[in-house]
Amino acid sequence: MIRVYRRGGAACEAVDTHAEAFALDPDILWVDLVAPSREEEAAVEAALGGLPLPTREEMAELEASSRVYREGGATFLTADLIHNGDAEIPAIDPVTFVLTTGPLVTIRYFDPRPFAMMDGILDRDPQLCANGHTLFLHLMEAVIDRASDVLSRAVTHVEGIAEHVFSTREQKTVGFERLITKLGRARMANARIEQSLAGLTRVFAFAGLDDRIEADHEAAEHLRSLTRDARSLTDHNHAVAASIDFQLNAALGLINIQQSSIIKIFSVAAVAFMPPTLIASIYGMNFEHMPELPQIWGYPAALTAMVVAALLPLAFFKKKGWL
Repeated sequence: MIRVYRRGGAACEAVDTHAEAFALDPDILWVDLVAPSREEEAAVEAALGGLPLPTREEMAELEASSRVYREGGATFLTADLIHNGDAEIPAIDPVTFVLTTGPLVTIRYFDPRPFAMMDGILDRDPQLCANGHTLFLHLMEAVIDRASDVLSRAVTHVEGIAEHVFSTREQKTVGFERLITKLGRARMANARIEQSLAGLTRVFAFAGLDDRIEADHEAAEHLRSLTRDARSLTDHNHAVAASIDFQLNAALGLINIQQSSIIKIFSVAAVAFMPPTLIASIYGMNFEHMPELPQIWGYPAALTAMVVAALLPLAFFKKKGWL
């Protein structure tokens, strides 16, 4: 689908069109290709004077030379944007932004929230419909705002896990398997946010070299502000990653402590029952002459000896601080 934003009226007007009906009129400011077919890509390429647009496979390539480059007087910028950000693990997919001498061109195969947010932003502030690179900067601002929201939600989630890991409530059974699973999923979400922010930082650095932004002092300052915001979010995300790693190490340490406590209990129980077992073994022997057997106090004496033999090791361990 080809969605175009035109000047006119009180705000930019969004109109969906098809390859057969597409024409690059002078009043078009933004061409948004949403899961385009090859025919739609070809129609936009022809309207842009034969400027080749990247395919979906080319957008997915990771090397920098395939993600940020200049060709035919246009600047091509590809970044991984977050979508489905309300999920425990958000998804990321590439979006390509093309700064041309005419309209801004975007290519995407999903529906990230910043694009939907732009409709409301353009309705509130029609002055943004000035040129393609101005729309690009405000679209990037919406992307950064969305990344900040997703990161804030991740921080809240990680803090909730931390309260569970370091809970001081007595006799609380902590489900460490579930905790480690939650921490692992939080780390996956953190890594995806990191990947998105790293790509945005690279995009902002390369966009600053575009002639249209470089010549516009206000746009250049706006881009520098976005770069600072992206770096700030990246630093914050690093702190969240460090917190997750610390909690994971702490959870593993607490698991080891729990296991050691269990092994200690079994070890102490085994040692404590060794003397009674020895006494029972002696009196379980089938000797004919055992002086205690014919005595009325023999059986109570044997039981008392077993109890005392069990309690003495326990008292010794407690005095040593081993229990």
